[in-house]
Amino acid sequence: MNKSGSGSGKKQGRMKRERGTIAAMIGIYCRGHHGVTGGGLCGQCAALLEYANQRLDLCPFQENKTTCARCAVHCYRADMREKVRIVMKYSGPRMVHQHPVFAFFHFLDGFRKKPRRPKPPAARV
Repeated sequence: MNKSGSGSGKKQGRMKRERGTIAAMIGIYCRGHHGVTGGGLCGQCAALLEYANQRLDLCPFQENKTTCARCAVHCYRADMREKVRIVMKYSGPRMVHQHPVFAFFHFLDGFRKKPRRPKPPAARV
């Protein structure tokens, strides 16, 4: 098990940064809408962050991924995608001031080419 608590192996720079970005965005949203202070999250936002991290663990593109909004594979359930969209709409403009490095790299990641969906392994006969 790695430091993030998942069993998916070593996290490289891109995925580690993606986790930091979504955590920062949810934190900004939670402070602004739920009044949580001290760096923690309310139960609803903590559940959303856990879900986002699970989705990142399962991302077929890993280090080659673009931003989720530009991805060819939408792996979030519709209700969770809507929650993340609301969080990002609120947090996005605030990221420039509160987390400028994450904001800058997220902007750059948006220019990555959409990776092709990996082919499933061939079935054994």
